[in-house]
Amino acid sequence: MPRCLSSLADIAHEGYAGHATRELAGGRRKFPHRLTFSRSDVIDFRITAAEHMSISGVQDKISLRLERGHLLPTESNGEYILKPVPSGEIAHLKEDVPANEHLTMQIASQVFGITTAVNACVLFDDGELAYITKRFDRTDGGGKIAQEDFCQLSNRTEDTHGRNYKYDGTYEETGRILQRFCKAYPVEIEKLFRRIVFNYVFSNGDAHMKNFSLYRTGFGDHIMTPAYDLIASGLHFPNESRTALDLFDTLETEYFRGNGFYGQPDFMELAKLYGMDPGHASAFLDMFGVKRNKVADLIDRSFLSNEGKADYRTRFVERLCTICPTST
Repeated sequence: MPRCLSSLADIAHEGYAGHATRELAGGRRKFPHRLTFSRSDVIDFRITAAEHMSISGVQDKISLRLERGHLLPTESNGEYILKPVPSGEIAHLKEDVPANEHLTMQIASQVFGITTAVNACVLFDDGELAYITKRFDRTDGGGKIAQEDFCQLSNRTEDTHGRNYKYDGTYEETGRILQRFCKAYPVEIEKLFRRIVFNYVFSNGDAHMKNFSLYRTGFGDHIMTPAYDLIASGLHFPNESRTALDLFDTLETEYFRGNGFYGQPDFMELAKLYGMDPGHASAFLDMFGVKRNKVADLIDRSFLSNEGKADYRTRFVERLCTICPTST
């Protein structure tokens, strides 16, 4: 039976379930699950539009607009971001990159209640899979919503902090940045904490300072944007660090000294530094054990290769042992 290219639920036909279409289309009736161009066209478009594109990063991503039922590349005022299989060098399971990001985003939203950017997979005209996400920094009328990532909020640039400026910080520091800019800190810090723990459990070693952002609401205050760029990067770079940033500025827990990696006591200590209710933090850590079967089901339903599914599952179980040891 076909699976929805967004939610992974069983559906009667190739494409999307009704609710997924509505989310992706933003009130419009149709959202195409097949594109009218190929991955090679994406690369060509990036080359010709390089001077005008505003999407950062090294991946071959481009902006799209939905016009008359078709998704078309655009140099400006894009509504969606398309990410195909990368053309650059990837250490392992390169073809699984789009399916990996899609699965990880779906697990975050469906299983753990993390608000994410609306996302799905689409098919090129030759049937190859790509990942697509709807931009959340645009209003329904096409206006831009003010948004700043944690590098911008902390005045980090390559000039001020060197080539690896995105990684020059700690998750403890991200809490201080959030406290400085968010009036609703007690609410928003729990969102930040959940994303940091989620990234750890799902082997995202690239959750750096630019992958956390705030945007301004209609009331003029700042809150966390929906989560984005959630991916089990360890599948593709097996030797990368377990976390993009250290958890703490200087603190080293007894657990870390004894094991050489983070675990439940470290994240509880981080929650304490954030000023969180310890019961809320503990309950979220326990959720990974409670929800393990739902995670396994989405992995099985995903568009990863069989090798990718096995690797993803193994990594999840291994991290689960450190974050929720009573579940195994």
